[in-house]
Amino acid sequence: MDKIKGLVILLVVCSFLAGCGFKDIDNRIFVTGIGIDPSEEDSDKYKVTLKLAIPVSSIKQEKEPSYQYLVHEGENLEDAIRILETHTDKVLEFGHAKVILINEKLLKEEIKDFMDYLFRRGDIQTIAWVGATKDSAEEILRTEPKGESAVASPLTKFFGNMGTESPYIVSKYLYEFRRDFYGEGIDVVLPIIESNEPGTQLIVNKSLIVREGKEPFELSSSQTRNFNALANNMGGYSFKIETEELNLSLNMREVKMKYKVLKEGDQPTSIKVDVTMAGVISQSNKRLYLDKLDNYNQLASIEIKKELEKLFTMLQEDKLDPFGFGLRYRTMQLYEKDIFKTWEKAYPELPIDLTVNISLKNTGTIQ
Repeated sequence: MDKIKGLVILLVVCSFLAGCGFKDIDNRIFVTGIGIDPSEEDSDKYKVTLKLAIPVSSIKQEKEPSYQYLVHEGENLEDAIRILETHTDKVLEFGHAKVILINEKLLKEEIKDFMDYLFRRGDIQTIAWVGATKDSAEEILRTEPKGESAVASPLTKFFGNMGTESPYIVSKYLYEFRRDFYGEGIDVVLPIIESNEPGTQLIVNKSLIVREGKEPFELSSSQTRNFNALANNMGGYSFKIETEELNLSLNMREVKMKYKVLKEGDQPTSIKVDVTMAGVISQSNKRLYLDKLDNYNQLASIEIKKELEKLFTMLQEDKLDPFGFGLRYRTMQLYEKDIFKTWEKAYPELPIDLTVNISLKNTGTIQ
C-alpha cells in the first residue's frame, strides 16, 4: 500500500515538471568571442561586443569566414547580454566562446565588478582565453586577417600552442585569470592583443601585469619573452650577444627555471633561482669552432644572466610578483594573519641569487 501511495505522489509531482529545454541546432548561434569596453557615453556602463559565427553550408566553398557582431551597452555584463539576446532570433550559445578581450582602461578599475558574471559561467571557464587590448576591444574582435579559415578564429590559435608557438605570447585561461587575481602572492599576466593600422593583421608580443588597486604594468616584447620563457618553460627563446669581437644569435630550444625561497623562522631572507637553457647558435658574424663551445657557453651565461637580472630587479622595484614567489612563501608555513604582510614588506629588498647555465649543442649546420 505504501508503494502505491509513493507511486501516486511521484506521478503527481512529475505532472508539474517543465518540458525539455532542448533547442535544435538550427535555432542556436555560436558566440566565438566577447569584447568588453568602457561605455562611450556613460562612465558607469560597459560596452559588450559578441562575435557570432554564421553557419556555412560548405566549408570548401567558403573563401572567407562570415561573422555577425552584436553590440550593446549596459550597467553590467549580464544586463548587456540579456538585451543582446533580443537582437537575434536564435539562442546565444556560449560553449564556443574561446576568447575574451578586455579594454586596458577597465583593468584599472574594480575588475570583479564586471568580470564576476564571466567568472561564474561554467560553460566557458576552462575554454576561454583572456587578453587585454590597448585600444577598443570591439575593433580587435572585428579584425579579420586575410587567409583566415571559415571555421576557426585566428585569436584562438595564438594561445595554448594550438597554432604558433612563441615565448613572446602569454596564454591565460579565464579560470587561471580568476585564480591568480584573487590569490595572494602572485600577479596576473595577460597578453596584449593589437592590430596593424589597416586592421588586417593581429599582433601578440607584449603583456600586461594586472593587480587589484594598481595601475597595470606593461611588459615590452623582450620582457614578455624573458618572463614567459622562465615562468612557463617556453622553448624558442632567442637572444643576441654583441661584443667587440663577436656577435651571436642564440636559439634556446629548452628553458627550465627552478626556484626556492630561503627563510629564517618566518622571515624570508633570499630567493634562489636556477635557470638552465639548451640550444644552438643560429647566426654569427665570424667562423665558429666546436672545440670552443665551452667559451661560447660561458659568454652566453654571463650575458643572459645580466638580462634576466634586469627583469627581476624591475619587478621588485615595482612590487610586482608574476612568478608567484610570494605564493611559494605562503605554502612553506602555517597560516598566520599577517604572514602575507611580512612577505610584502620583505619582497622589494630580497636578494635574488640567480644562476644561469647555458648548454649550446652545436654551432649550426653548414654544408
